[in-house]
Amino acid sequence: MEIKILGTGCPKCKTLEKVTREAVSEMGIDADITKEEDIVKIMNYGIMHTPGLVINGKVVLSGQVPSVKQVMEILTRNNYLLQ
Repeated sequence: MEIKILGTGCPKCKTLEKVTREAVSEMGIDADITKEEDIVKIMNYGIMHTPGLVINGKVVLSGQVPSVKQVMEILTRNNYLLQ
């Protein structure tokens, strides 16, 4: 699974990365988590507000910082768990 955190390095972006890493760890998911800080590349995803969360190329969240539980729900709801 490929997960990208979109953001320019603000505190909210760093928090999103932290909670995403924690959720992935708690769920035991094998994921490649990267940060995208280039504003031009972020704009290519079509989000208007950072931070953004992209899973396997699909924007699943933008403009807010979810809790660890919410990230886990996003992963589950979008069927990104490998069965």
